[in-house]
Amino acid sequence: MKQHSGLVCMMVLFTTVSCANPGDADTSKPVETKKPNTSYKPAFTGQTRISAVKTSTPYKTDKLAEKLGRPWAVIPMPDGRLLITEKSGYLILLKSDGSLVKKITGLPPVDDRGQGGLLDVALDPDYNQNKIIYWSFSEKTGNNNQTAVGKGKLNEDKGLVENVQVIFRAGPLLNSTLHFGSRLIFDKDNNLFVSTGERSNMDGRVQAQSLQSGLGKIFKITREGKPAAGSPFGSRSDVVPGIYAYGFRNPQSLDLHPVTGELWEAEFGPRGGDELNLVRAGKNYGWPVITYGLEYSGSAVGEAIQQKAGMEQPVYYWDPVLSPSGMSFYRGNAIPEWKNNLFIGGLSSAHICRLVIVNNKVVGEERLLTDKNERFRDVAYYNGALYTVTDMGNLYRISKK
Repeated sequence: MKQHSGLVCMMVLFTTVSCANPGDADTSKPVETKKPNTSYKPAFTGQTRISAVKTSTPYKTDKLAEKLGRPWAVIPMPDGRLLITEKSGYLILLKSDGSLVKKITGLPPVDDRGQGGLLDVALDPDYNQNKIIYWSFSEKTGNNNQTAVGKGKLNEDKGLVENVQVIFRAGPLLNSTLHFGSRLIFDKDNNLFVSTGERSNMDGRVQAQSLQSGLGKIFKITREGKPAAGSPFGSRSDVVPGIYAYGFRNPQSLDLHPVTGELWEAEFGPRGGDELNLVRAGKNYGWPVITYGLEYSGSAVGEAIQQKAGMEQPVYYWDPVLSPSGMSFYRGNAIPEWKNNLFIGGLSSAHICRLVIVNNKVVGEERLLTDKNERFRDVAYYNGALYTVTDMGNLYRISKK
């Protein structure tokens, strides 16, 4: 398994900034001021470029660790420690202050070219008792690869994941280093949602609309990797078992709303047209038939349509793009105005996006940490604070000042 020889040279660091005064921003206008890529019109008012909001509660940003290699996901452990995936194929376990506890190995080989590698990680709902973890990764077979999900027992004393098994694969195999999706999240019934990308190339793209393919989908599976009960497609023989929803491009963001428990998803559009979706069972989210973006060349995608009967509209979209990576709802009261707000890591946009959502509509948007000039790879919530990792290998904590 490929690893960085200089791993995890970390130190605890503190760089504190407070939020700006709410009077410093014009909240009558959207935060986005750049020209959109298209002249496409939204399907409803507030679907894009909503009015800005500004946090009034003072908060601070602490840089807890650096030189983490290529982190992709960060999740809190039950005791407040942090578990981070590194694309080369290992895990990093940190204390809540960012200091290193241990490097965790023992995972199966990953194909870490391009957007592939060791990607997301999730704890078993009974982790305190069984120490089982799950992870998504790009699994290579010959010259091809696919999104896969593994499962094993975390042995902290040995720094190993033991009893490893691959419980899920989203075929077919393709020769691509892009669009693996790969986000994992458990629901209240202890079933696991898994997002898969359509692998970017044209062979994969069209399969986002095919129920006979695992590409461009959100799956709902058991802890053993089997289709969860109550599939929206029943036992149809012409549907890949476990599909929950379809028509996605590259969904790297999933979280459950703290109040409703509903599944929310954000995904990369092409040139423009990044989307936020409320995902419901059996629904078709349109890619590549409908989109608010263009090909990277500037040409139209397909028939250049944005709406079609039987296909869901995004709750919100961005043009220019956010490049949404991981996201998390804010579940606490430490910063009251953030309660139940959604925070999404932005890659090419180099900020964390805060969305205020009321009755399943976005009613306000704010940009955080714009001064860092970094690609924010994932966002996690724990005990009143947000944690984020960046492509530069930094770990930040955002909390009340």
